[in-house]
Amino acid sequence: MTAPIDIERARFNMIEQQIRPWDVLDLDVLGLLHEVRREDFAPAAHRALAFVDMEIPLLPDTEEAMRKGYSMLAPKVEARMLQDVAPKSHEKVLEVGTGSGYMAALLASRAQRVITLEIQPELARVARENLQKAGVRNVEVREADGSKGLAAEGPFDAIVLSGSVFEVPQVLLQQLKVGGRLAAIAGNAPMMRATFITRTGEASWETKQPWDTVAPRLANFPEPSRFHF
Repeated sequence: MTAPIDIERARFNMIEQQIRPWDVLDLDVLGLLHEVRREDFAPAAHRALAFVDMEIPLLPDTEEAMRKGYSMLAPKVEARMLQDVAPKSHEKVLEVGTGSGYMAALLASRAQRVITLEIQPELARVARENLQKAGVRNVEVREADGSKGLAAEGPFDAIVLSGSVFEVPQVLLQQLKVGGRLAAIAGNAPMMRATFITRTGEASWETKQPWDTVAPRLANFPEPSRFHF
């Protein structure tokens, strides 16, 4: 019966050695990382990597998964995004890029309702199963292209992009309530910025970029034009 102890030790080390040093100090967030079992959202073939400081591929073809952004983000990135977007218990959240469902489960633990969009059909199916097994009841997984958001269900209190984009499209910003926040990772490798945009009025937004990281691209978001001479 040593396996559970090893898992809890690995979880503890992940939180203390990776996540706290990344300025994730919100006790509620740290508590959630103990409660929401990350290993249950990792593919069986990569479960041993659940607590490692890296992205985890979510499709059997590992190279394709990483190239197309079908991966779990590194634990410290997920935790910092959750802390900094700060969903509240009365809020409705939209996530773009469900992946395995882990970030949706974290968001759902703090928000009233989460709708999460996943363009890859197999990942959408697996995420639903993972969330059901974990007993998460306030998340709805939809198989959809999230690059246009979900205007029919908006406006949202928070929108979280679980992957990187070159820049945040205006169509998503328009789906925020006044006072709502959008969290994304924007830019091009090797220099991307965590980007938090708050809607301050009907036609005004405030942007902060408090930390740097790199993350795989989300599908179907516009890329910058590339000129060839």
